[in-house]
Amino acid sequence: MNTPVLTVLEEDRHAWFAGRTRAVLKYLDMATAADAPNGRRMVLDIGGGAGNMAHHLAHYGNVIDLDYSPRPLAVAQQRGLEALQGAGNQLPFGNAVFDVVALLDTVEHIADEFGVFEECLRVLKPGGRLIVTVPAFMWLWSYNDEINEHERRYTVPELREKLTMSGFQVDRISYNNFFLFPAIASIRFLRPYNPDLESPHLTEDEDVYQVEMEPIPEPANSVLHAVGRVEAELLQRVNLPFGTSVIALAEKPRV
Repeated sequence: MNTPVLTVLEEDRHAWFAGRTRAVLKYLDMATAADAPNGRRMVLDIGGGAGNMAHHLAHYGNVIDLDYSPRPLAVAQQRGLEALQGAGNQLPFGNAVFDVVALLDTVEHIADEFGVFEECLRVLKPGGRLIVTVPAFMWLWSYNDEINEHERRYTVPELREKLTMSGFQVDRISYNNFFLFPAIASIRFLRPYNPDLESPHLTEDEDVYQVEMEPIPEPANSVLHAVGRVEAELLQRVNLPFGTSVIALAEKPRV
């Protein structure tokens, strides 16, 4: 199974978003290749915002987009998605509803991280999969983390331990953005503390939703797309030793 990356939204054209998408699809393809449930899978995208991953996650089932903020949900609804408001540590669903839960660059925003993991476990069916991405290494903390209201960054051992403590079986876990790590780490140390970044959290107009990512000029964006494709192929085969992100695939035990 080789799930294609669909380029239909503006976010998909950004190399960082596209790189994360490729990594997520590689992990989910491996997890679901032999999984053929009766009927269509149910997929929950926690912190899905404007739904920029819903069209990719739809490869695996019917997607429900859930976010705490109403602003991006309005965009998701305009895109025709089933989008609900709710908190990651108090999910408005019953037990054992979903086959896949996506927690993509979300849990780092929430103080009660164990509450989020435990709620993910509760709403997953036995044998269901959790896909998680988080930013890596607290020493990479920057102004970008602050304006996006992050609580923390993670290491692979830390995320593995917390998922295991919450009741999950971790199937795969690796750093991501491996090839970009030297450049990004250098930029974090050399750039001014207050760069000219925009964020939904700093926008006074409540009707405006902005993608939380700096634009990448061409041809750099295209080059980074190519790098992301190579890295996704590597992730399918090996765990990478460092990177600016962590990606994990975990399973709810069947017994």
